Formats: sequence, structure tokens, C-alpha cells
Amino acid sequence: QVQLLESGGGLVQAGGSLRLSCAASGRTSSSYVMGWFRQAPGKEREFVAAISWSGGSSYYAGSVKGRFTISRDNAKKTVYLQMNNLKPEDTAVYYCAADFSRGAMATDFRTYEVWGQGTQVTVSS
Repeated sequence: QVQLLESGGGLVQAGGSLRLSCAASGRTSSSYVMGWFRQAPGKEREFVAAISWSGGSSYYAGSVKGRFTISRDNAKKTVYLQMNNLKPEDTAVYYCAADFSRGAMATDFRTYEVWGQGTQVTVSS
């Protein structure tokens, strides 16, 4: 059983930066794609970014491309989301998730089997 724990959320002004972390624990011997999603009040959960097991490939939602960077350190079992030039519309609860299917990086949240509890990111204007 794998558990995920996010950290690093908070309140920041527009134009500022935050770095989210997602630490995995438990049986993490299998390779897995990691993704970040977010959900704002009254909205559906949406894809933000994904990264392959090796870290050599990544994919971003159009709304964050060029501002957010996903990375991972498998030795530390941790995935990061560096968020720069934050905008008020980035305000949401951010979740990390793991996909053990060994398929391609997916943007559909239903592909991911394990989820963290979420961390709040609030961007003030």
C-alpha cells in the first residue's frame, strides 16, 4: 500500500511562487507515473502536470505551461511542483496522485489509483 502526502501550500500574492512536495511511503518498488491535479470550489478536478517514472518526460495543462515545473527525486520518493508567476485563478486544493498502470502519462484523474489528501493554494490579487 502506497501513501502520498502533499506539503508546501499556502497564501501567496499574484506573481509569487510556491513549491509543492509530494512524499510517497509504503510499497513504492514499482515504477509509476506521478501527476498533480487541482480542484477549485464548485469546479471539477483538473489535470495540472504529470511526469514519467524516469523523470525524462513531463506534460502540462495549457493553463500552467511555462509557469509550473514538475520534477521528481526517486531516491527521496518525492515529486515536486514548482509554481511561478501564480495567478488568482490558480487558487485551488492541489492533489498529487500515482498511476501504477505503466501506461503513458494520463490527464484523466480516473487513471490514477492513489491520491494524497491535498494542500490548499490561495493566490491573492
